[in-house]
Amino acid sequence: MKKLFCILSCLLAAGCTSFEGNPYGDTLRSLSVQVVYPEEYASFLREGVPVKLTDRNSSNVYTALTDARGVAAFDVAAGHYRLSVLDRPDASSVFNGAVEQVDLAGADRNVSVELKYAKPGTILIKEIYSGGCMQDPPATGTYADDKYIVLHNNSFETYYLDGLCLAMVAPYNSNANNPWTSTDPSGNIVFRDYAAIPDCIWMFPGSGTDFPLEPGEDAVVAYYGVDHTQTYSQSVNLNRKGYFVLYDMVHYPGNKLHPTPVPGDQIDQAHYMKVLKKTGTNSAVVYVISQNSPAMILFRAPEEFDMDAYLADDLQSTVQNGSITYSKIPWDNDWIVDGVEVCNMTEATKNKRLHTDVDAGYIGFSAKAQGHTLHRKLDEEATAAAGFERYVDTNNSSNDFYERETQSLRD
Repeated sequence: MKKLFCILSCLLAAGCTSFEGNPYGDTLRSLSVQVVYPEEYASFLREGVPVKLTDRNSSNVYTALTDARGVAAFDVAAGHYRLSVLDRPDASSVFNGAVEQVDLAGADRNVSVELKYAKPGTILIKEIYSGGCMQDPPATGTYADDKYIVLHNNSFETYYLDGLCLAMVAPYNSNANNPWTSTDPSGNIVFRDYAAIPDCIWMFPGSGTDFPLEPGEDAVVAYYGVDHTQTYSQSVNLNRKGYFVLYDMVHYPGNKLHPTPVPGDQIDQAHYMKVLKKTGTNSAVVYVISQNSPAMILFRAPEEFDMDAYLADDLQSTVQNGSITYSKIPWDNDWIVDGVEVCNMTEATKNKRLHTDVDAGYIGFSAKAQGHTLHRKLDEEATAAAGFERYVDTNNSSNDFYERETQSLRD
């Protein structure tokens, strides 16, 4: 015990690693991390950039700062870790990087983490409510058909929702096996050049300029557009003017969950979102959004791209895995508008589904069915300067979001 205390004292005095709790077991491992910036941003290499190391089993987080060479040093217990870097060197620049699998079980290691420049967003996913709420006493069950997503124009320009697409990325849950990624010898996730979309792609209606979203404005997308508070008081009223709803009777003729009954009387039929393409052998009449861990993207095809022709060509636009067919959407900055990865925080396995260029981290619910939402953090300085609400956007949901205790639509 005395020897262990001395080791801890020396390491704390050196200041190379800060941590929550005691990470040290019988065996210590040394990890050296070289932070690498894109060539055109090499001048940002400097001392003092925080590097985080997360224990994949305990979720303990350890932080070390880079030296002048861009190297951070850790001494931690033998185990399996995730490495991440988020650097904001100035008000207009954000860099992200991660190594998903850092194996320190058997030996010390030297690892490089390549950073990517995070392009500022325009229309952002501001809030995700998928976890549901408790039913009213004396009932003891839960209710989760009141899901919704809030979008926000975080830019200084007017953007149109017309033609913007929304989709979930496979697999549905973060603890499921992910056949769409692999891991290279250095522990980096290797993504395919496309996102695999299960079930369907939803698209906002309109002819191009029907649904403007002004700077600072929100748009609500309801999973099930009725007033849920009429049955469950802890739920939300999603029958409001201006709301959009996932409603397509052609592809989802409905059962007791969705999309019957029809959306409420306050939602105009012009706000019914439509299925752009449905794939798979799934004969279910209900569109599925994971309660615990949805991974969702907003995307729009480039202006000169013929989306209809692309989706009509199954050889080009779909991919097969087993008996299920998935749509393919490129992981390309010209396509992806925003994305948020939600992981099941109660599971040890948290498999990335969104490309790290889209979301370098993940966020999750501490518990389901509590009426909690995942909400983007307000950038108070940027909001004060702009005169309208602007939110944190580093393309890293671990940094950009927090778990809110009540649905914002109840405010």
